[in-house]
Amino acid sequence: MKAVSMTANPIYALLAEKGVLLADGATGTNLFGMGLEAGEAPELWNESAPEKIETLHQKFVDAGADIILTNSFGGTRHRLKLHHAQDRVFELNKRAAEIARSVADKAGRKVIVAGSVGPTGELLVPLGALTYDQAVDAFAEQIEGLKAGGAEVAWIETMSAPDEIRAAAEAAIRVGLPYTYTGSFDTAGRTMMGLLPKDIHAVSDGLTEAPLGVGANCGVGASDILASLLDMSEAKPDATIIIKGNCGIPEFRGTEIHYSGTPELMSDYVRLAVDGGAKIIGGCCGTSFEHLAAMRKALDAHKKDARPTVEAIIERIGPMRNKLAEANAPETSEGRRERRRRS
Repeated sequence: MKAVSMTANPIYALLAEKGVLLADGATGTNLFGMGLEAGEAPELWNESAPEKIETLHQKFVDAGADIILTNSFGGTRHRLKLHHAQDRVFELNKRAAEIARSVADKAGRKVIVAGSVGPTGELLVPLGALTYDQAVDAFAEQIEGLKAGGAEVAWIETMSAPDEIRAAAEAAIRVGLPYTYTGSFDTAGRTMMGLLPKDIHAVSDGLTEAPLGVGANCGVGASDILASLLDMSEAKPDATIIIKGNCGIPEFRGTEIHYSGTPELMSDYVRLAVDGGAKIIGGCCGTSFEHLAAMRKALDAHKKDARPTVEAIIERIGPMRNKLAEANAPETSEGRRERRRRS
C-alpha cells in the first residue's frame, strides 16, 4: 500500500500545523431543525434549498470546524433511488461539494471540504444481491460528483461491512481522491457486520493507496465511541484516528429523538478523545453549532494528559449503552493493567 505524501492531501498539512483537528457536527439532526421532514432526502436540498445547506456549513465554520462534511451522505444511486433521483447522482453530489466549497473558501483560514460517503443501504454478496464491483461503481459515481464540486477528501462514514468500506475506498482511489473511513460500532462493541474497533486499520490492507485516517462515528453514545477509540489507538498507536461521536445518548421523547449531551459533556468528550489518541474529533447525531463551539474552546485549551481508562470515561461522560469491544476480543494490555489495578 502506497503512503500518501504531505503535498497530496490537506489533512496531513493541517495536522502538522494544529496537531488535532475539529470536524463538524450533525448534518441530519440540524437539518431537521431547519425544516427537513422525516423521510425526505437531505441531498435534494442541495438544489431545492441550497441556502439552508450553506447556513449549516457556515455555522459550523463559525463554531470553529477545521473540516466540514458535504450534504451527500445518502448520495449513491441506491439511496437516491428511494426518492426517484438515481439519475441525478453526479449533479446532486457536485452541488453538495460546491456549497461546502463556497463556505470554506471564504472562511479566512484553511477549512477542509470532505465529501460525505455513506453506505448504500444494500447488502453485498453473499448476504445480498449487490456485487463488490457494483458497489465500487456506485461509490465512484458519487465520488466523481464530489470531486468535481471541490471536495478534497472522500469521507467514507457510518460503515458496517468491511467489504463495503473497501469498495468505497477503491472507488475513491479510482477517482483520484484521498480518502478516510469510519465504522459505526453500535452492536455489542462491533459494527452490525461484526467488525471490531481494533480491526478497523486492516480493512484497507492491500489497496494501492493508504487512507488518510480511520476510526469511528455515530454509534450509540459518547462513552461507547471513546471506548472504541482506546481499542483502535492501542492496536495502532501511530495511526491518524478519527472519532465523531453522537452527542451523548439518544433518548425518545414521544416520537422524537433527543440527545443527552450538553456542551460541557461534549467538551469533556473532546479532552478524553485527545488523551485517548484521536487526531480528528467531531460530533455526529445531535451535535449542534453550540456544542461544536464548546468543543473548539475545549480543544484549544487542552494539553494532552494521561491515557484514560474505560472507568474514567464512564465516570466523566456517563454509562455505556454497548458492551465493550474487549468483551468479545482478546484482552488488551490496558485491560490487563486495569484488571490488576482493581484486584
